[in-house]
Amino acid sequence: MPTRTVREIMSSPVATLAPDVTVAAAADQLSERRVGAMPVVDAAGKLLGVLSDDDLLVADGNVHVPTILYVLGAVIPLPGQMKHLEEELHKVAGSTVGEIMDADAPSVTADATIQEAATLMHDKGVTHLPVVDADHKVIGIVARGDVVRFIALTT
Repeated sequence: MPTRTVREIMSSPVATLAPDVTVAAAADQLSERRVGAMPVVDAAGKLLGVLSDDDLLVADGNVHVPTILYVLGAVIPLPGQMKHLEEELHKVAGSTVGEIMDADAPSVTADATIQEAATLMHDKGVTHLPVVDADHKVIGIVARGDVVRFIALTT
C-alpha cells in the first residue's frame, strides 16, 4: 500500500491571520471559525508563525488580579492596583498577533507522510501544522483531529 500523505487530510483553503491583527480580533476569528489555531502570514502568504488558542490563554494569563482586602464582606482594592489592572487589560487587548504568536511553529509540505506529521506534532507538542509549498506559502493546515480521524478510518 502506498504511503499516505498530508495532502489527503489537510484542510484547504485555510483561513490565515496577518501579524498586525489585534489579539481581540484574532480571538473572535478563532471562535467564529471554531478552530484552535490559525497560520500567521505576510502579505505574500508566506508563513510567519501560528496563533493558537494556547497563545491567547497565555496572553490573558499575564493579566494579574489586583491585590484586594476583604473586610466584613466588602472588597477594597489596594491603592494603585485598579489602575494597574486596567493598564494590563488594555495591553492584552491591544496586543497584536505578531507579538504573541509562535514564530517557531513547525510546518510540513503536502507531500509529507501522515506519520511524519503526527510524529512532528507529538515531538513539538503542537496540535496544528501549517502545510506550506516550496516557497513557504501556506496552502493548508492539518490538525491533530485530522490525524486521529485518518487513523480511525484506516484501522
